Amino acid sequence: MKIFIWVLTILAVGLIIFNSTKLNFNALFEGESYTAVITIIAGLCAVILLQILRISKKIEALSKKQK
Repeated sequence: MKIFIWVLTILAVGLIIFNSTKLNFNALFEGESYTAVITIIAGLCAVILLQILRISKKIEALSKKQK
């Protein structure tokens, strides 16, 4: 599960980096740039959720160890 979470995190970061190259700062909310902004936000949400999952798994393992 650890490896799966890290692979998905790396893919999400790669997606964020790729879409940041598609941004047009003169017209941020038009055309392809708008799609890139939405995808960057989705990638950031995915990274945050995956890190929450990673931390919750770590807390679960520590709680099982204490019992």
